[in-house]
Amino acid sequence: MHTTNSQQLFDRAKQFIPGGVNSPVRAFRAVGGKPLFIKSAKGAYLYDEDGNAYLELINSWGPMVLGHAHEEIEQAVREALPDSFSFGAPTRREVEMAELIAGMVPSVEKVRMVSSGTEATMSAIRLARGFTGREKIIKFEGCYHGHGDSFLIAAGSGAITMGVPDSPGVTVGVARDTLTAPFNDLAAVKTLVDANPGNIAAIIVEPVAGNMGLVLPVKGFLEGLREVCTRHGIVLIFDEVMTGFRLAKGGAQERLGVTPDLTTLGKIIGGGMPVGAYGGKREIMDFISPVGPVYQAGTLSGNPVAMAAGLAMLRHLDAHPEVYQKLERTGDALVNGYRESLQKLGLNYTINHIGSMFSLFFTEQPVYDFATAKTSDTGLFGRYFQAMLKRGVYLAPSQYESLFLSTALTERHVETIIRASQESLEEILVKA
Repeated sequence: MHTTNSQQLFDRAKQFIPGGVNSPVRAFRAVGGKPLFIKSAKGAYLYDEDGNAYLELINSWGPMVLGHAHEEIEQAVREALPDSFSFGAPTRREVEMAELIAGMVPSVEKVRMVSSGTEATMSAIRLARGFTGREKIIKFEGCYHGHGDSFLIAAGSGAITMGVPDSPGVTVGVARDTLTAPFNDLAAVKTLVDANPGNIAAIIVEPVAGNMGLVLPVKGFLEGLREVCTRHGIVLIFDEVMTGFRLAKGGAQERLGVTPDLTTLGKIIGGGMPVGAYGGKREIMDFISPVGPVYQAGTLSGNPVAMAAGLAMLRHLDAHPEVYQKLERTGDALVNGYRESLQKLGLNYTINHIGSMFSLFFTEQPVYDFATAKTSDTGLFGRYFQAMLKRGVYLAPSQYESLFLSTALTERHVETIIRASQESLEEILVKA
C-alpha cells in the first residue's frame, strides 16, 4: 500500500494548517503514522489520494447511516444547487425539516437550526441558563459536547470539587460554573445538586457516550437524571449529535425510553453536511429570540443545500424502518464475530455495543465510565489500527472513539472485517 500522495499533502498542510489537520484526531497521533488524505467515498468505502480503498467504520463520525454518497441524498443536493447555495432568509425546507424532526424525536416540540453540533450544545446551554435564571451546569467525564468553553473542563479531585480548565483559553470563571461527575455515577450528581441548591441550570449528557469509546448507561442512570432534574427544576439536555436518528428514528431517547427537556442534534440532519439543531419543550424553546430574551443567530442556519440533503436522509429513515433492523443485524454479526475471534486468541478485551455503534477496548475490565475506559491498552490499539489499515479497514484513529456502521455494509464486508481483525491481532502477537 503506497501513501506517497497523502504524505506529501500532509507535509504541505503542516506549513499552513496547525498540525496539518483541521480537527485534532485526524492527525493520527494516538495511533502513530501519518494521516491519509481522502479523495472520495462511496457506499462502505473510502478512497485516498493514492487510489487505495478502505472498508470504513467511521461514517463521518456517525451521520452516514446509509453509507457514503447515497443516491437519494445526492439527488436531493443536485436538485437544490441551481436555486443557489445560501440565502440568509427563511425557506420552505426549514419548515419541513422542523416538522419532520418534531415528528420523529420524542422530546422536540420546537427546534432551532444551527450550523454544527458544537453550536447546538453551546446554544442549548445558554438557553437553559436563560430559562432557569441559573448559572451552573453539570457535565460528565469523557462526554464530549464540542469545543465550547463550558465543555472543556476536567474533573476535580472529588465529586463537589470545582472543575479546572482543560484547555488554555478556557477561563477559571467558566470552570467555576461547570461541575463534572463520572458518567454513570448518579450519587455524584445528587451530591453536586445538593451542594449547589437552586444554582444548577442544566445537566448535559450523551445518553449513550461515544467519545471515550462507546459507553452505555447503566440501568437507572438516565432515569435517575430525569428524576433529579424534574425535582429540582433543572433542564435535562441529551446530546444526540451521534445517536440521534442512528440508534432509532427518535434516537437514544426513544430506544432507552427517557425523555429530556432539550435535545441537540448534528450532521445527520444534513445528510453529512455541516449542520446542527437544538430543540425541546415549547415553553423552553420560546425563550429564544425573537420571541424570547435569549439571543442566538446564524447566517448559515437552515442552509438550503444542507436542508435538502437532511430532508432526503430523514425522510428515508422515517419511511424505511427496516434500516434499523438491518443495522442491528450487521452490528450483531460484526460484534459476535469479533468476540469469537478474540476469545480464540486469548486476549483481554471488552466490547461495548448497541445497535450500529460499538467499541473494542483492550482491557479485561468492564468499561462503564472514563476511568475504566482509560484502563485500555492504547499502545496495542495503535498497533491494531495500523495493522487493520494495512489490510484495507479504516477504523477511528483513537481508542476513545466509537465506531459507526452503515447499511452499505454487506455480509461479505462483515466477514472481511472480522478476518482482517484476526489476522491483524495474530500478527501483533507474533511480533510481541
